[in-house]
Amino acid sequence: MAEAAPHHPALPSGLLELCALLGAPRDSLPSPEQVAQRKGVKGPSSLDPAVLSVFVPPFVMKEDSQLAGMNCTTLGKNRKRSFRKKRERPRAELGKGVPGGPRGPDPEDVSIPNGVDLLALPQLCFPGGLCVASEPREDCVHFLVLTDVCGNRTYGVVAQYYRPLHDEYCFYNGKTHWEASGLGGSAAGCFVPFAVCVVSRFPYYNALKDCLSCLLTHLKFCKDFEVDNHIKDFAAKLCLIPSPPPGPLHLIFNMKPLQIVFPSRADPESPLIDLDLHLPLLCFRPEKVLQILACLLTEQRVVFFSSSWALLTLVAECFMAYLHPLQWQHTFVPILSGQMLDFLMAPTSFLMGCHLDHFEEVSKEADGLILINIDNGNITYSNDEEVDVPDIPLLAAQTFIQRVQSLQLHHELDLAHLCTSTDVNEGRASRRAWQQQLNCQIQQMTLQLLVSIFREVKNHLNYEHRVFNSEEFLKTRALGDQQFYKQVLDTYMFHAFLKARLSRRMDAFAQMDLHTQSEEDRINGMLLSPRRPTIEKMASRKSSAPHAAHRRMVVSMPNLQDITVPELPPRNSSLRKIQTMECGSSCAVLDVPPKSTHTFKIPEIHFPLVAQCVQAFYTDCVAQLSKAMGSLAPENSVLLARYFYLRGLVQLMQGHLLGALLDFQSLYKTDMRIFPADLVQTTVESLSAPERTQAERTPELRRLISEVMDRPVDTPKADDRVKNFELPKKHMQLDDFVKRVQESGIVKDAGVIHRLFEALTVGHQKQIDPETFKDFYNCWKEAEAEAQEVSLPLSVMEQLDKNECVYKLSRSVKTNRGVGKIAMTQKRLFLLTEGRPGYVEISTFRNIEDVRSTMATFLLLRIPTLKIKTASKKEVFEANLKTECDLWHLMVKEMWAGRKLADDHKDPQYVQQALTHILLMDAVVGTLQSPGAIYAASKLSYFDRMKNEMPMAVPKTTSETLKHKINPSAGETAPQAIDVLLYTPGHLDPAEKVEDAHPKLWCALNEGKVIVFDASSWTIHQHCFRVGTSRLNCMVMAEQSQVWVGSEDSVIYIINIHSMSCNKQLTDHRSSVTGLAVQDGVQATSTVYSCSTDGTVLAWNASSLRVTGRFQVPGGGLSAIRLHGGRLWCCTGDSILVVNMNGSPCQELKIDRSFKETGTSFLGFQLMPEQEQLWAACAGYPDVYVWSLQDLAQPPQRIHLQDCSEINCMIRVKKQIWVGATGLSQGRLKGKIYVMDAERRTVEKELAAHTDTVKTLCSAEDRYVLSGAGREEGKIAIWKVE
Repeated sequence: MAEAAPHHPALPSGLLELCALLGAPRDSLPSPEQVAQRKGVKGPSSLDPAVLSVFVPPFVMKEDSQLAGMNCTTLGKNRKRSFRKKRERPRAELGKGVPGGPRGPDPEDVSIPNGVDLLALPQLCFPGGLCVASEPREDCVHFLVLTDVCGNRTYGVVAQYYRPLHDEYCFYNGKTHWEASGLGGSAAGCFVPFAVCVVSRFPYYNALKDCLSCLLTHLKFCKDFEVDNHIKDFAAKLCLIPSPPPGPLHLIFNMKPLQIVFPSRADPESPLIDLDLHLPLLCFRPEKVLQILACLLTEQRVVFFSSSWALLTLVAECFMAYLHPLQWQHTFVPILSGQMLDFLMAPTSFLMGCHLDHFEEVSKEADGLILINIDNGNITYSNDEEVDVPDIPLLAAQTFIQRVQSLQLHHELDLAHLCTSTDVNEGRASRRAWQQQLNCQIQQMTLQLLVSIFREVKNHLNYEHRVFNSEEFLKTRALGDQQFYKQVLDTYMFHAFLKARLSRRMDAFAQMDLHTQSEEDRINGMLLSPRRPTIEKMASRKSSAPHAAHRRMVVSMPNLQDITVPELPPRNSSLRKIQTMECGSSCAVLDVPPKSTHTFKIPEIHFPLVAQCVQAFYTDCVAQLSKAMGSLAPENSVLLARYFYLRGLVQLMQGHLLGALLDFQSLYKTDMRIFPADLVQTTVESLSAPERTQAERTPELRRLISEVMDRPVDTPKADDRVKNFELPKKHMQLDDFVKRVQESGIVKDAGVIHRLFEALTVGHQKQIDPETFKDFYNCWKEAEAEAQEVSLPLSVMEQLDKNECVYKLSRSVKTNRGVGKIAMTQKRLFLLTEGRPGYVEISTFRNIEDVRSTMATFLLLRIPTLKIKTASKKEVFEANLKTECDLWHLMVKEMWAGRKLADDHKDPQYVQQALTHILLMDAVVGTLQSPGAIYAASKLSYFDRMKNEMPMAVPKTTSETLKHKINPSAGETAPQAIDVLLYTPGHLDPAEKVEDAHPKLWCALNEGKVIVFDASSWTIHQHCFRVGTSRLNCMVMAEQSQVWVGSEDSVIYIINIHSMSCNKQLTDHRSSVTGLAVQDGVQATSTVYSCSTDGTVLAWNASSLRVTGRFQVPGGGLSAIRLHGGRLWCCTGDSILVVNMNGSPCQELKIDRSFKETGTSFLGFQLMPEQEQLWAACAGYPDVYVWSLQDLAQPPQRIHLQDCSEINCMIRVKKQIWVGATGLSQGRLKGKIYVMDAERRTVEKELAAHTDTVKTLCSAEDRYVLSGAGREEGKIAIWKVE
């Protein structure tokens, strides 16, 4: 026996799991005499199907190594990696592991993949039974979904074909049947069905159907003893084809006569779609499609019926795709054979499929089933019971129906004007492109439906404590939709959806939600105050009053299909695209063109399949992939990543483990999303000692190995449970109270909750009992509900801004301007007069000069009265508010103070926070209902108290220079420090939407969080996404499409500005990345320089992301680099070193002796080329030092910054140096900015910037400077540059 060949592992993402031939065992087939006797007998004869042969990878056997030196085209038959059931053996032995035929391996050689039950497979491959036919029948295909005990799915495609029972082409074990049995002649008119089943981990329904169609052209006319060889060769081919990684690269394989396309998933989060998603839209009216989706979303027991076995799986899978990213969590068996009907008695939710022949039987025998007839498009219930399935929310349903009717579902209409294609593969490619576009539209349409149903769930989530307030969410739903939501909220599917929302997963739902949110929602994301309906929403509510009445009228109707919706256009009977322009843009399907795709043609596979031929195939693959990569432009990194991935897989199969690891490592620079971490770890663990030594010598692999092997193996799984909000049942101390209030969704800011705790515990022990909390919660929610019901006359709404909201409405009171209710918005107070409703403006908060609570005398009564003096009117406004007077006095003063602070500090967040305070005051007074309630509520008069305690105004210079403030921590429980800021100018890219081309402000917070603002409106463009988990040190823009981010974890992360995704990492540094500098060359590609604290400086090609230069700065401690005069200026702890681009030193500025005595170091520096100056600051010092670039040896000029305790950062803007520091302002330690004139070397301005230290500065086109504060304040200030 020859030495064993090295083991070839199965392709990690190969298409084939198993291929089987099924049919009737030889001993059960009728003899010619029996066939002759049955002539004239009606009805087909039924046989028991069995597995005849099974083929599982790998297909290269040990003894192939003997023949490795021979030419593969001259080799004889190689061993089969299969087993063939001996026809004499009884069927029961299948379960024991069937012994091999004369040429097969030992039974223990064959391992059947998990999830494939060989006992059940024959029933599924012949679900209608195996019947001998009297005449040949058409080949047919159907599809299976197989699930193992762990819930993992595999997918089967089954092709059935017929062969004549006895003729000269039918052989058994090399002998004709009549030779074996001693009979002559043949029996005509008897055809036996066989089935070939291909099982794959991937749902390649169309591709595998095409593959099997090609196989059948050979099987139907080959001799019996050749069948196994044909199937084995077919299986071996599929075994060698990898599944393409997610992205734009599809694989093409020549299966003769067809070119087979294996599509990829659109992205790692998306399902693989290789079927026609419009099939349900051809079978069901849109109303029925919605009804089926409602059944699935409420997790009913659903059974599909059809006379076509193929349609059962395809239609069921389409509905699974419609639900994405929600996932069906229950039993999914789209095909049940006749023997499996007892599965339908299962008490839990399921989705199953049966042949239409069983419809009556199932309908009578089972209870509580939804029966869906695909053939006629009807939905009924078993035993004629009415199952309680609520309708999809009406507005979402109407929009979906209109979008469906706007689709073009018939390819023939697109082909009418074209010539007939004479090339079958060209015609198929045209059809595939049309289908891909239609699939994309349908996916967008169903995703929009889900977003419109569940968009507002996020308003009732508390992310910090993973709480969903389901009761409050249900209260906000329309009365007619509440039953639907009640049922959906109890499902496993919705629970998994909530987990994803609370983990802030950026899946398809989150992206569509972001993509379609209104400007109001975008702005609301930045507000701290509770939401109230805006005037714009009130106006739209009034304009849609008839529609609302219609909605109320139909809520009790049971079936969606019975509702006649007057707004809908007529049925699309002409099959042409219906024009829905009049429906508004919300009804049209989002015009998202399918992403462009590319194809890679897999080389031909030569037979026989021995080790040498397989290696030749792999070598061809590597050569073709390398050639394709060589022809790609460097910036096409998305496609390049797919080639790296495929080449890595093939090299793995070749046994070139180091080459494979290098290809996988390249994914860091091209697309991290498809990095196969588990596969890389397995590969590293299987390296031999010499290979491991060689890998450790390669810097890239050394880093990769350390990262992969240092991955924690058994990390404790984070608690991702979703809690429902519940009122407390025991007394609460401060910390527990903070948590409960945050969970309730009332307010998140811990500082505000501390003040609320103080208010509710005035004069009591410092704890809150459950009754008090319940009363407070109810008061808050009642006020919220009342605000939703506020309805203003149109004449009043015309006087208000569209984004104003009514936050508080008094009782009807007598005033000196008439009788009516006083209304408070975030901007003003006005009187809503009674009788004939009208609008009388009292004052905007900005105009108020004084607010007093007094007593007016009327006869013998003394009535509490509120007096408001305004700047624009001589007459003082007076209102007899009686018992409400003290509360309104507190609220108006707080809003007045908030408005003044907002104007002084150019920060609208003060108004939002003041609104939160006054609403909490209202709830506190309603809760306590005691004489001390007003005093308790006054604990929340935070800004009024601040105004009285610190009456000093913002310095005039600061006020004139400051333009605006924004808060990246809005909506968080506490402020977060701003680590780095970067402004990127707007660039209109053809691939972008107009709003995406606006200038942007990139803000790095703690632990790798990045928030992006639209710098044209200062609204949030992209909510927080993570770039690693460590502190970020520096950011820079390269190539107008990339933002490079240097991190404390030694990685450079690259964010794509257009897609807002971070899929690339540069891992060549070995310590913290502290500086980045871009050199825009005359050539097209920029060079980016990066430095790290260990003194390493790397030069990068910004397009290819390759390292083009590397050198080491002596001494380490490298904290910043600058480009000037074709040289790099490097700031280390004790010197500023000037080096050439190759790293050779030119000159060095050592820290002066006077600094050395105190052990200081350089903090940072700036170069002023026009003035030939170098400005530097030292850590812990309040001085700036200026050197002349002409002679660095000369001592510097020292400029002392008055009232400064420490410098933190500095930037150059035009002819100025802006210095961010900590210093005294108005007797308090604050963040300060010093604006210095470079020519005169003097301080021009001293700006009181922030209540906490200034941590970072950046320039916006030299017109504005942006400063970021420390964690006490956590805000960004925008300053005008003179």
